[in-house]
Amino acid sequence: MAEALKSSGIGFETFKDQVLFEADEILKPDGKPYVVFTPYSKKWLEKLNTDGVVQFDSESGLNNFIASTDSKMPSLQEIGFTVGRFSIPGSIIMEDLIKNYAETRNFPGLDSTSRLGLHLRFGTISVRDCIIAGMKLSAVWLNELIWREFFMQILANFPHVEKSAFRNEYDRIQWLNDEALFEKWCDGRTGYPMVDAGMRELSQTGFMHNRVRMVVAGFLVKHLLIDWRWGEAWFAEKLLDFELSSNNGNWQWAAGSGCDAAPYFRIFNPAEQARKFDPQAIYIKKWIPEYGTPAYPQPVVEHTEARKRCLSAFQSALKS
Repeated sequence: MAEALKSSGIGFETFKDQVLFEADEILKPDGKPYVVFTPYSKKWLEKLNTDGVVQFDSESGLNNFIASTDSKMPSLQEIGFTVGRFSIPGSIIMEDLIKNYAETRNFPGLDSTSRLGLHLRFGTISVRDCIIAGMKLSAVWLNELIWREFFMQILANFPHVEKSAFRNEYDRIQWLNDEALFEKWCDGRTGYPMVDAGMRELSQTGFMHNRVRMVVAGFLVKHLLIDWRWGEAWFAEKLLDFELSSNNGNWQWAAGSGCDAAPYFRIFNPAEQARKFDPQAIYIKKWIPEYGTPAYPQPVVEHTEARKRCLSAFQSALKS
């Protein structure tokens, strides 16, 4: 956008708004960007404690701008927007939910996440308000906001991650990329209930619980040996809270190819994840009405064999 306007002689200015600290504000002592989250988060918190959170009265500024123009602000319909089919969560910061976030966030059947990612993605809530709430209510919830800024500075400082692995040796992996299995993953028909519940939730609501996102991503990459970019693109198409930096960063984390990624040999067992985080199958039954009946499909791969295949493929690529 900036380049297009500049070529026409039109001024263009950018202002910090989507993050508390931009890509060049949290740097290592040598002036280089962090690529490991923990030291980044410590430096981020140090700067937060030193600088505090500066608030901006953006609404008044916008209202003054609108009042000073002769033209009428176009409606959403005039711009070309239509009413969508999804239910949009509110943008209110629910204090009780955030206070309990550390204890409840991993259990998808509880529906205990804030759902504010959508509003952060579209700028309909202030990230500064969210950070202040995190400081007051939950260090764990605040940590998730720091992860968001970490991935944004990774994308800004290492733009190659948009198309390829952060760690280029992972681009040597020989993916199977079975299109039939990918379609079953997309449709929620893999025979692994937590994976299938998550994929159906995504298709029907535009949202997926964060714990489940890790499970379905790991399953695609490591059980099915399908390129993480296929899953990244599917999430980008389906998620209402899609942000390029977080989506890319988390998919590369799951694949082991990113900065500060989970090691490639860390392979979630989807059945164990379901037993641990949805022990009564509340979440699974909500999204898979045929669960426990002959209509539900058998697993498309066997966990132990899929794990061995994954380890072999990754080891061959990384030692070559």
